[in-house]
Amino acid sequence: MFLGIRLAAGASRGSTTMKSLLTSLLAGALLVLTSSAVPSSSRPLPTPTGDVQVIQVTAKKYEFNPSPIRVKQGAKVQLKITATDHVHGFRIGAYPDGGEGGGHAGLVFSSPVGCQRIEKGQTATVEFTAQTPGTYPFKCCVHCGFHHGSMKGELIVEP
Repeated sequence: MFLGIRLAAGASRGSTTMKSLLTSLLAGALLVLTSSAVPSSSRPLPTPTGDVQVIQVTAKKYEFNPSPIRVKQGAKVQLKITATDHVHGFRIGAYPDGGEGGGHAGLVFSSPVGCQRIEKGQTATVEFTAQTPGTYPFKCCVHCGFHHGSMKGELIVEP
């Protein structure tokens, strides 16, 4: 591409029209490239890493943020959960609300799932493939204070 531009510019060195056209084309290309890299909303979007959707989650006294978390069916997902105020836990089931435990799991985890203990200031990663649409409740599984029982959230797998 540079060779084509260099030849065109070299072929008409004295032409200010060609130089301004070339400048306009390069400025337009730069504008297109930078505008497509900026998300259209002010809300932070999940970060795709290769074919894995990475979602940053914070756990602090009695809440997970964001909640609900929405992903598409078939997506490979990494939840990176950071405890910001003190120790917390994270537990999510493999079956959606109302789903039977005897069928195929709706969330297929890359490592054994259970209570994930997260120390203050540390981050734990939960990785899975979202195979079945539905609502998957999650909760804190390490006692974190008086309202520990209300520290819950939802993962929603959309078709």
